[in-house]
Amino acid sequence: MIPFENTIPYDEMMGDLYVEDCPFCQAHHVRLPIKPKERPLIHDGKKRLLVFPCCNHRVTIVDCDSDYLLADTPVRSK
Repeated sequence: MIPFENTIPYDEMMGDLYVEDCPFCQAHHVRLPIKPKERPLIHDGKKRLLVFPCCNHRVTIVDCDSDYLLADTPVRSK
C-alpha cells in the first residue's frame, strides 16, 4: 500500500505541473521543475530529484500517476 504521507498532489496546466501548496513552506501555487513528458519515465521506475523553487527543499520522486507524485520520504503529516 502506498503511504499517504509520501504523496504530493499536483495539477497540470498549460504544459506545466503545479502544486497547490508547498508541503514544506506552504507557498501557494508553486510551479514544479518537472515537465509532463517526464511522468512516464518516473512511472516506469526512473527516480527524479525534485527541488521546490520556493524553498529549495529537496525530495526524490520514485513514482507518479495522473494525480500524485510519490516521494521516498514523508512530505506531509497524517
